[in-house]
Amino acid sequence: MSSTSQPHDLSTFPAALKGRCILLCVESFGPINGVSRTNLNLVNHLRSHGALVSVVAPDNHTKVNTFKAIDNLDASSLRSQEVRLAGYPVPFNPELSIVYPVRLRKLYERTFGGPPDLIYLGSPASLGCASSPEAAQVPVLCNFQTDLAGYCEILFPRPLGAVASWTFSKVQGYLFQHASVKTLFYPSTFVRKYLEGAAGVPGRKLEVLRRGVNNEGFKPSKRSEALLKAWAPNGEIILFTCARLAGEKGFGFLADAAIELDRRGLDFKLVVVGGNRNIVVEQEVKDYFRPLADKDKVVFTGFKVGEELMEAYASAHLFLHCSITETFGLVVLEAMASGVPVVARDEGGPSDIIEHGTTGYLVPPADLDGFVEKVFRLSTDHNLRERFSQAARDHACEATWEKINNKVAWKMADAIEAREREQADYQLAAANRMKAAAPLLYAWLLVSTALRRLVAARVVDVRLGWGLLVIVGFWAGVSVYLAFIKVAHFVKDRAPRVYSTVDSVLRRIG
Repeated sequence: MSSTSQPHDLSTFPAALKGRCILLCVESFGPINGVSRTNLNLVNHLRSHGALVSVVAPDNHTKVNTFKAIDNLDASSLRSQEVRLAGYPVPFNPELSIVYPVRLRKLYERTFGGPPDLIYLGSPASLGCASSPEAAQVPVLCNFQTDLAGYCEILFPRPLGAVASWTFSKVQGYLFQHASVKTLFYPSTFVRKYLEGAAGVPGRKLEVLRRGVNNEGFKPSKRSEALLKAWAPNGEIILFTCARLAGEKGFGFLADAAIELDRRGLDFKLVVVGGNRNIVVEQEVKDYFRPLADKDKVVFTGFKVGEELMEAYASAHLFLHCSITETFGLVVLEAMASGVPVVARDEGGPSDIIEHGTTGYLVPPADLDGFVEKVFRLSTDHNLRERFSQAARDHACEATWEKINNKVAWKMADAIEAREREQADYQLAAANRMKAAAPLLYAWLLVSTALRRLVAARVVDVRLGWGLLVIVGFWAGVSVYLAFIKVAHFVKDRAPRVYSTVDSVLRRIG
């Protein structure tokens, strides 16, 4: 889309983007998870280089993990740099929300007072469908960061999971094929196959975008002796993972692997960083590890951010990654930057990050024995672990946020330039037609062209509207499903007591 075919220098920020109005519509914002941290990082990068950025995001329904992005706005300005929209919290992850329907014009009024130069959709879902403008009005860039279809297949019981996954892939396809979407960033080979296959996205729109890591924050020197003594007072090997406590994160597989490692006699402590505001889902995950908890071999720390999170990473010996739904897996890169080798299932984003046999091991997704064997080998071979540790750190240091965010910035500048060039060409062509055609004929051509564009835009927008309703409907179904599970757990826990009470009463009567 750039006027030049020469590749951009990713060590520099595009000067043409300074002063431009960019509207970021993101599903999560702040240090909640890897996706939201990536969004926050991009906002800070753009603002620090002079771009005018306003962020629209759903309400954060918790008071945890608050943050403050940098500010490059004059305090006297009426423009809002952040707009939080009301929505419905996702049952299994209350930090995220499905926004209630909102008109794009209202977002313009609350941010820039009119259409921005570009819209960026970060990990688009409900807000992405609501924020997609009419075709060819404002250029849009999307960043695919969350595999909603994959989540559905895991979270819903069969055959509903397969139906939900297919439906979500079609809804996402409608959005990504929208004429206003100029570029769709994807993080891994695994995701590209999905986008071109199930979602039907044209290859010309796709652009790979890896993730960076804060190498000055996540580093081996952050290791905490106090943490090591608290976690492993007898010098046990520290097996570490960091993820939201939810079924789609592969905790069932991790529990099976850890139980087998214990059976084989490995002296370890499993440290799990993360939580879930839905206490029912969190407890279900913790129940997987009950045999280890009974032996005091597992530690659940809850959520950690900032320096505490960095110290936790650096104090581990091995990072275990068991999720197979990650589009990238920022936690893997954070572990490597901390000098911690990784053993991961060979599915999704981590397959592109880990150099098998150099920075860690990749194991076929269903190979539990292979996973256990690799963990056991690295746990018991100190020299091998040290070699992997140094290689992991060296590899992570090559992944800088500066170049990654500059790549996004250059794509933004290219899209804005292409749009303005198209507008100039259209106006010139219209002027030439006016000179060559009779006034009535030209008027008919102008109206018919406008109608064709309007109809084309409305057809896609109606699809997106239905897509938004589908998303809301499916998450409402999840709510009912989880409510049923909660009631079932309540009855199951209380049933023995009720039976005992009734039995006692009947005995007395008898």
